[in-house]
Amino acid sequence: MSDVAIEPIRAFDDNYIWMLVRGEDALVVDPGDAAPVLAVLNQRGLQLRAILVTHHHADHIGGIGELVARTPVPVYGPARSGIPGVDRRVGEGDRVFAMAGLAPFRVMEVPGHTLDHLAFYDGSRLFCGDTLFPCGCGRVFEGTMAQMHASLARLAALPATTEVYSAHEYSLANAVFALAVEPNNSCLQARQRWMMSCRAEGHPTVPSLIGDELETNPFLRVEEAAVADAARRAAGHPLTSPAEVFGALREWKNRF
Repeated sequence: MSDVAIEPIRAFDDNYIWMLVRGEDALVVDPGDAAPVLAVLNQRGLQLRAILVTHHHADHIGGIGELVARTPVPVYGPARSGIPGVDRRVGEGDRVFAMAGLAPFRVMEVPGHTLDHLAFYDGSRLFCGDTLFPCGCGRVFEGTMAQMHASLARLAALPATTEVYSAHEYSLANAVFALAVEPNNSCLQARQRWMMSCRAEGHPTVPSLIGDELETNPFLRVEEAAVADAARRAAGHPLTSPAEVFGALREWKNRF
């Protein structure tokens, strides 16, 4: 909705806690630290109404306890996790009506980075935690490479105009790796220049668009010949499926 503002609250070294504001009401996504959230709420006279949680890692949930102790609000998070403070457990296909005036979020289960990972999609905006980043994707800690590939393929199938709100500022490093995979991708070259300009001015490179990722993110481009060839060379053996190409790329990125 046009009267909803979405703003990043910076936390730790590179986290973004996303805040959605409508009037005097606010919702936050993945509050790993309560202090910066409380500072914004207090400075602007905002009332916290709900919290969304994508997965159980500490830098995404560490602030929940303090926030709900000060202002009891519903906390929506993975049904498959025992995350402290989550009192509205949701899973694939559930609808979350988190705050008055917001479109409902559709819950998508996107295992790979963790087995409990969720994404929240409202028809035009995607809050995807550590699954998808500009020019990159999250590490596969708990799931399998095939699970992560399938999760990313689901996100890639969303409309190209979908805004992607990732939870970290990893773009510059991701772009360097993406150019190692596709050095001749002119869209990627231009995007890296834009990212460098943004960061030099202190601006976030997030959100991106699904359309941007389809043009420049190697992890969504595993069926492109140039990407598959680069992955095969890095792996040192034939790769027989897009999922295998993805796995080879992710292993390459892990040691890059």
